[in-house]
Amino acid sequence: MPYINIKLTDEGVTKAQKQALIRGATQLVVEVLNKNPETTFVVIDEVSTDNWGIGYEQVTELRRSVGR
Repeated sequence: MPYINIKLTDEGVTKAQKQALIRGATQLVVEVLNKNPETTFVVIDEVSTDNWGIGYEQVTELRRSVGR
């Protein structure tokens, strides 16, 4: 029973993109580990950029500093 957890910043990932991530991650586990897709779980967590840090900075501030 593989469990895959994908964490993303909450920057506009669409429903279609999430569906593609779920399908792609599941297919990878099926091909590499020969697991049953019916018992493969994929969970996507969207994290606020205020709650995601790189080095000493919040991603929100890093994005702001590069103009994104």
